Amino acid sequence: MRERKEIVINTGPILAIIAGFGNLDILKPLYKKVFVPYEVCQEIIAGGTTGFGINEFIDARFLYKINKPIFIPPHLRNSLDLGESSVIQTALDNNIQTVCIDEAVGRRIARLNELKLTGSLGILIKAKKEGYSFVPSKVINKMQSKGIRLSERLISAVLKQVG
Repeated sequence: MRERKEIVINTGPILAIIAGFGNLDILKPLYKKVFVPYEVCQEIIAGGTTGFGINEFIDARFLYKINKPIFIPPHLRNSLDLGESSVIQTALDNNIQTVCIDEAVGRRIARLNELKLTGSLGILIKAKKEGYSFVPSKVINKMQSKGIRLSERLISAVLKQVG
């Protein structure tokens, strides 16, 4: 197994993982500590229009759910939504090298801040490479059936990578 690192995760990947796996348990063995900024916690607990993922998020007691808002500088706050900006700032404040963001603009700004990146499908790849047993195409289909948008090009690349 590879070294388990800390990660800060955004709302989209949390919901995608819940959609694909039914819970967030796959994160526990993959990462030493999974940080969820206060702002992301609030987005998930608010439940969007359907309430999807709230119970699974609450049940994931191994997550380090930050219980107070952080200061987000205007350059981040004006460039990104609250969740993405809080993920990047939490990583910078706590010297955490890796963030999990799916949105393109958030990923670009994370790179500009010299952070390492993964996304919901990156976590799927990591889990498969570390020997966890699941069928990647079925997980991706479950994600899509819950409204997670994934490009066909990205899906093909991921399936090719995991065999």
